[in-house]
Amino acid sequence: MRMVIATQMTDTETRIWNLLEGVMDPEVPVLSVIDLGIIREVRETSSAGSTPTLEIRITPTYSGCPAMDMIQADIRRILARNGYPDLHLETVLSPAWTTDWMSEQAKDKLQAFGIAPPTTRQQVCHHMAFHEAEAISCPRCRSYHTSLISQFGSTACKALYRCEDCGEPFDYFKCH
Repeated sequence: MRMVIATQMTDTETRIWNLLEGVMDPEVPVLSVIDLGIIREVRETSSAGSTPTLEIRITPTYSGCPAMDMIQADIRRILARNGYPDLHLETVLSPAWTTDWMSEQAKDKLQAFGIAPPTTRQQVCHHMAFHEAEAISCPRCRSYHTSLISQFGSTACKALYRCEDCGEPFDYFKCH
């Protein structure tokens, strides 16, 4: 999901969006920062007589997400390698990131990688989530005969489930 504000993108801004497709989430390496929808805005700014600067606004999937330092370093690295060393990265916490910002391609990539993507319509995505079970499909065999093992999986944004049909454990990318 590309957030574009009222103006047409410049060629540079379009190129930056395309370069950012190559910045992968270190916790889920099949997803780019574009797939996740954490890039909120890319803007090229300049004032009279100065070199243009890029401004990129990003929203972490979680406030305090440990992957953000690496993501920011990877953004700086890929842009510097492609001729954009002047960059201002701004972290924006409001509005908070939501799985609704993920692209459908991202959800398909999660499924293929063996991580159950957030469901299209969350049955449980509120303060009582720890007290109710949600029907999550196994990413391997597609069965809904699954059970929650832990609210926290390999990362804070995932829960750990087990498929009762194929017996495999799997991560579920939680809604938020």
